[in-house]
Amino acid sequence: MKRALASIFLIFSASWLAAQSPTRSGGATPKAMAPIDLTGQWVAVITEDWRWRMATPAKGDFTSVPLNAQGRKVGNMWDPSADEASGNQCRSYGAPALMRVPGRIRFMWADDETLRVETDAGMQNRTFYFKSPASQGGDWQGASEASWDMVGGPRGSSPQGGSLHVVTTRFKAGYLRKNGVPYSDKAVLTEYYDVTRELNGDSWLIITTIVDDPTYLQQPFITSSNFKKQRDTSGWKPTPCSAW
Repeated sequence: MKRALASIFLIFSASWLAAQSPTRSGGATPKAMAPIDLTGQWVAVITEDWRWRMATPAKGDFTSVPLNAQGRKVGNMWDPSADEASGNQCRSYGAPALMRVPGRIRFMWADDETLRVETDAGMQNRTFYFKSPASQGGDWQGASEASWDMVGGPRGSSPQGGSLHVVTTRFKAGYLRKNGVPYSDKAVLTEYYDVTRELNGDSWLIITTIVDDPTYLQQPFITSSNFKKQRDTSGWKPTPCSAW
């Protein structure tokens, strides 16, 4: 409950901050005005939901996911062998679930208005556009539109920090968890990316994820995932999607 309340507070705080500061200022590009540095390689640190993230949960284990009756019905039909046979082994690596998959992620700027994310688990790529998405969606990662939610300083001063805000739609239906917990192609994914820095110099990335699905969820499904910044690219291990 405390974690959920904290996530909700973050969501509303970020939304309020977005209203205070625009994504662009004085003609600066999104890359130039980035309030946080996401570039580089990050490794997932599993601090919550270990049993559902580090191993494939049992069929029918929907604990903590607010599925409706239709969602539970579809979830109980999970068949990983059928997913593999039909070429749908990436159903649990779609945008709404990808940042929950244990592994490493890399951020890089493709250009001044486009941020790319690569994952070694599932070998998936996401593209965040700070303009109308060039992608038409229809795949596992959909179409993502990004903006900076700035934390303003005194009037007339430069921003003091902020978050990356990403809204993703138009993705293929998939799984929120490996065991077939469903989300539909009508779902909307909203994410907030925040970076904190410890006194010892370590940087941490906190990704707050909100999945709103009118087809299978009774209410938004909210999670947070933690990543630690790596000083090099060690440990990168591209691994194909697996339905198991």
